Amino acid sequence: MGRLKWIRYFAYTIELLAFFVVQETPGLIPAVFGARPVLVIPAALSIALFEEELPSLFFGAFAGLLTDLGISPTLGFHALLLGVACFFLSVLAANLIHTNFLTAMASAAVVPFFLFLIQWVFFYVLTEYESPWYAFTTHYLPIYAYTAALMPVAYYFNRALALQLRDREE
Repeated sequence: MGRLKWIRYFAYTIELLAFFVVQETPGLIPAVFGARPVLVIPAALSIALFEEELPSLFFGAFAGLLTDLGISPTLGFHALLLGVACFFLSVLAANLIHTNFLTAMASAAVVPFFLFLIQWVFFYVLTEYESPWYAFTTHYLPIYAYTAALMPVAYYFNRALALQLRDREE
């Protein structure tokens, strides 16, 4: 494996850690409708668009673990879901779709929606929470919209990183 690939993977790791620190620092990102974004999700998705399947799986699982540390009561829940989602997004980007801004925004619209939907089902619907629709509309939908809206930042950052730190034979 080339030296530039290691540097790129190190940069992705630092990026995910930095986004996690930014998202978890109170008052650093303004809340919109009481919601703060989950920055590591668009970062992991944009990494998956530019990397191979196995590194995408690991970066997705790492971003999911960070998400679990920040917003989830169950450690490993988002790690599993985001790891699998990043793996399949990487497979799609390598074999079926062309990686551009529109596909990045489409992935940011679809993947976080299903992540938050599955989280809502497991933590509110299946536990027979008193008003799950209220939790979905006032908590999960604003977080989803805010998270998906920040995909352009992660996409263009990771696009520049992936294109600048790539060996000629890759």
